[in-house]
Amino acid sequence: MEAAIQLSDGIKILKRHIFLILLMMVVFGGATIAVSYFVLTPIYKAETQILVNQKYEKEGQYLSSQQIDADLQLINTYNVIIKSPVILSKVIDELKLKSTPEKLTEQISVSSANNSQVLTVQVEDKNAEKAVEIANTVAQVFEKEVPSLMKVDNINILSAAKLGENSKPVKPNKLLNTGIATIIGLMLGIGLAILIETFDTRIKSEQDIEEILGNIPVIGLVSPIIDKK
Repeated sequence: MEAAIQLSDGIKILKRHIFLILLMMVVFGGATIAVSYFVLTPIYKAETQILVNQKYEKEGQYLSSQQIDADLQLINTYNVIIKSPVILSKVIDELKLKSTPEKLTEQISVSSANNSQVLTVQVEDKNAEKAVEIANTVAQVFEKEVPSLMKVDNINILSAAKLGENSKPVKPNKLLNTGIATIIGLMLGIGLAILIETFDTRIKSEQDIEEILGNIPVIGLVSPIIDKK
């Protein structure tokens, strides 16, 4: 019974402060939309895939499970090499980028699926065309330099990065950011409503009087007196 009463009280509190709650949601959601569209810089992503394995010593020879396992164990090494200054410094020189290997590393992510010899290189940049150029150049430089760095002589670029006709930025996620901000506004609005009710000690109804007096019931009410003058 007490839970039901408390729930009804909570609903009444929300109803009394519904405009405050809606205002907080609109303010936070609107501010996030404004920042996402007019302040944050759009970031584009380009992706290329590279296959790395060993050549067969004889034509028609099949790779053994040990050879495949050895190639898979080297995947983490390839990930490090791709983002190393040895590769990125040449990418910077070739594209004449105003950057450093350290800064370029922050734009590049390398991953591979489980039990896969395919490396996926993703590049993020403010310019969609530049992201494509960097991704493809990284793959090409890697393909050229790795044979001299490691005993790997069979590198193939499976798919080159391409510039789409209607490239869309991957960051910021305007819809997600707005949704999160609106929920935060909702929670803050509810919190403020509860805080206001907690510190508001004014008597507003007979129920408030009963709570103050304890078990003494209210036996009468004084109706509003209208001054006819």
